[in-house]
Amino acid sequence: METAWIGLMFKDNEEVNSGPETGDHRTSKRHSEEERPSPPSAAPHQTNVMKLEVKIELLKFFFSFLNALFLVLGLSVGGCGIWILLGSGSFLNVLPSDELQVVAMGLLMIGAVVVLVCLVGCVGSSSESRFMLVVYCGFLIVLVLGQLFVMLLLLINRNKINQALTETVQKIIFDYGNSSDINDRMMDAMQKTGRCCGLNGASNWLGNSFVQTLNLSAPDVLPCSCFESHSPSFNSSWCSENPEFLSAAIGGGANVFKEGCSGRLQNWLQENILTIISMDVILILLQMIDVAMAASLYQMFGKKAALKRDDQLFDEGSDADSNLDGEQNYAFAHPDGEESELHRTNLINHQDHAVHGAGPPRGPAFRGQE
Repeated sequence: METAWIGLMFKDNEEVNSGPETGDHRTSKRHSEEERPSPPSAAPHQTNVMKLEVKIELLKFFFSFLNALFLVLGLSVGGCGIWILLGSGSFLNVLPSDELQVVAMGLLMIGAVVVLVCLVGCVGSSSESRFMLVVYCGFLIVLVLGQLFVMLLLLINRNKINQALTETVQKIIFDYGNSSDINDRMMDAMQKTGRCCGLNGASNWLGNSFVQTLNLSAPDVLPCSCFESHSPSFNSSWCSENPEFLSAAIGGGANVFKEGCSGRLQNWLQENILTIISMDVILILLQMIDVAMAASLYQMFGKKAALKRDDQLFDEGSDADSNLDGEQNYAFAHPDGEESELHRTNLINHQDHAVHGAGPPRGPAFRGQE
């Protein structure tokens, strides 16, 4: 009796669930489907991600190009520092000026920092690391401040450097012939190239230690580099237009350069200072552009990460909607469009009683039938 009654109940449930849909039921179901929000489309989202990736790749290309220029100029500035400190063919190498040594060390440090900064920028750009880009911008700011310091030091101490250079040339003139070959070659190169003689004229050579031993009242004996043409004697760098002084130590020369080398020396110094300052200014401009591009990359990397997070949330939401649609098939749908959780509970209770051999179900829907 009890088994028949349970079978009858399941039959009624199957008829209700699989029976023909009434007009009200179809209308309610259609309204429910219309009211349910449709999942957002992934096409616009993917399009935005693709556009952003194209912008990032273009910006990376220009960023790498500027970094390459930045590296070349930085190495050039560092090379200027090495040239000042270690160069053997420059008057700047023999200057006793402390300010110039500070400038040289500053230029060398700038070159080293530029190499490090370029490495950090390339790593941050290729790996899309926002932290590395922040470090890159910090290094650039410190580098700009260092370059401004070097430029101000050069401009402020320009007269001191010029005075130190003049004193150095006077000392080279006094020791010419008895000093190192490097200083003698630098003096000869300056006089030949500049077509000049002495610092302010040929008379400056009367202060040379060797010429003073000759007790000359006029600059009749001069370095061979002070003449347009000369035939120097063996193992001698001295020449003279006066045949009376020709000897094994003094060769013959013709057409002495009348102009001194002071003006050309100052022009040479100013050109070198201007070159260093120009490279610093170009470096600073490139650094400001690099900072702007690094900031743009930082913003784009953050936006790309946010879009990826949204994409993950979209995928998780789509999976949740699919699971929810599958669960709705287990519930009973009333004609008014609402799911009957009570009916599903009674159905489970009947199944449990049928398996365990219990008595009639005592769910809320069947209390009236007892």
